[in-house]
Amino acid sequence: MPGADGPVLTAEEQSMLAGEQGPAVAMCMRLLVGVARANGAARLVPIESAHADGCLYHGVAGLEFTERLVSLGARVRVRTTLNVGSLDLLHPGLVRADAEVAENGRRLMDAHVALGCEPIWSCAPYQSGHRPAEGSHVAWAESNAIAFVNSVLGARTDRYGDFIDIAAGVAGRVPYSGLHLKRNRAAALVLDFSAVPAALLDDDVAWPAIGALLGELAGTRVAALTGLPGDLNDGGVTEDRLKALGATAASAGGVALFHVVGVTPEAPTLDAVLGPEATTVPVTAPDLSRARERLSSAATESLDAISLGTPHFSLSEFAALALELRGGAAFSPSVDVFVSTSRAVLAEAEARGYADAVRDAGGRILTDTCTYVTPVLRDGIRTVMTNSGKWAWYAPANLGIDTVLGSLADCVASARAGRVVRDERLWG
Repeated sequence: MPGADGPVLTAEEQSMLAGEQGPAVAMCMRLLVGVARANGAARLVPIESAHADGCLYHGVAGLEFTERLVSLGARVRVRTTLNVGSLDLLHPGLVRADAEVAENGRRLMDAHVALGCEPIWSCAPYQSGHRPAEGSHVAWAESNAIAFVNSVLGARTDRYGDFIDIAAGVAGRVPYSGLHLKRNRAAALVLDFSAVPAALLDDDVAWPAIGALLGELAGTRVAALTGLPGDLNDGGVTEDRLKALGATAASAGGVALFHVVGVTPEAPTLDAVLGPEATTVPVTAPDLSRARERLSSAATESLDAISLGTPHFSLSEFAALALELRGGAAFSPSVDVFVSTSRAVLAEAEARGYADAVRDAGGRILTDTCTYVTPVLRDGIRTVMTNSGKWAWYAPANLGIDTVLGSLADCVASARAGRVVRDERLWG
């Protein structure tokens, strides 16, 4: 149980809170102890790493907080990677931010680097070598990253966001509560996909659809998924598909952890993750079809742009895109095509010729940020096709546009045709 005034602290943590390790550490500890008290955490737990989301500029509060830490001499004490920022520092002409946002966005990114964070500028740190060990405690922010590190890698993080993420990196601690506790990682819901045809589950579009359905049914609860095919990266389930599932579930709901039985590390069997009062919901092909259509708001075949890579495009996705482009026509000049990715993945894609294949077809590559959180798309764009359930979920509200969800092959075919083209044979 926590003490009367909050969590029980170790001697070192008391020293940190008292300011004996500097004012910046004390400032972060006050924040963490306050959150621990609010969560009813009995203690804090050391973390192995952090992933900070507060480097995306949303207003002066985050900038002032981070620059205050810098002025107090703060440095992160655990590995801390950085999420997307508000600018593409490698391709500055792609983001059309106004002068104030550009200046403050750059200051915020610089301030995080000054704290000792790694400037990978990616919402998918697991693609840039940041892959915590199963069972390790971490403090990750950004909803898809949280879902991935908990579910696919089996590390333990609760839902963290701005201020808490960087405070955890500086203090090297988080409240021992939420999904850091094994008892809170048990499934309260089981989704059974055994009645869904295998051919449908082998369509890449099925995985964001699964995520949308999971988010709708689970909300913030932990769910186990049964009846999905294959071992991880050996059959129907790949990291890219799990990435798409988790990112959409975290957007359409508040999913921070899911278990795919027989695939993800904590779920070798259903019994291993089943909570005492879990309910089971059978899923049908029409259920998935309805979930897919929730991610498509456009009612026309007209098309203005394609956006790929939310979360950031992986190297295997670049390989698949380059293969799809091989020997085919260039993109229609009426359709803008963007691929959002990380610097690390882009470097590999450049070395293997994948990036040139995208550019030769007429596409543009964006790093350090994403097309649904920064002004990249030109004025006048009304309909955008994407293979990302997360992009399709957020872009209509963020950008005031309509979306169409399609597979990677659909996106390429549509970009070439200059209109929406989707293979509906499996979907009816």
